[in-house]
Amino acid sequence: MGLLSSGSLQRIEREAAKYPPEQRQSAVMSALAIAQDEHQWLSNELMEEVAKVLGMAPVAVYEVATFYNMYNRAPAGRHKITVCTNLPCALSGGVDAAEHLKHKLGVGFNETTADGRFTLKEGECMGACGDAPVLIVNNKRMCSFMSHEKLDKLIEELK
Repeated sequence: MGLLSSGSLQRIEREAAKYPPEQRQSAVMSALAIAQDEHQWLSNELMEEVAKVLGMAPVAVYEVATFYNMYNRAPAGRHKITVCTNLPCALSGGVDAAEHLKHKLGVGFNETTADGRFTLKEGECMGACGDAPVLIVNNKRMCSFMSHEKLDKLIEELK
């Protein structure tokens, strides 16, 4: 142990306490989010520490971290912008919004701006198809009906 601060370990313990003792591993998604909040991305060593804390095999933690796109498995920009490009959003401006961001930021999907401020990701359904185009900032803030003007305003706000 050693990568996670005592504060993060306490938060993970609070999450694990929500489950019966023999099911501590049920807190894995929360534990990974807590670890990522502290370190901005999940190194193999950090995922192994989460596995030890929850009494899981490291491979089981890796499976979760690689399945869900909200986990950063490599260093990312200070602001991760994930644009939904699933079919309903794509048909309602999601692809256009993504292209606008690519042009504005000068990066493609899975790339980070040279100044380290922004990483652009392509996302799966966010459950808000009627609000397309939709994106999520840093896995926590959903933005809907993202016109070019709203995208420009968002980027300026996040700078």
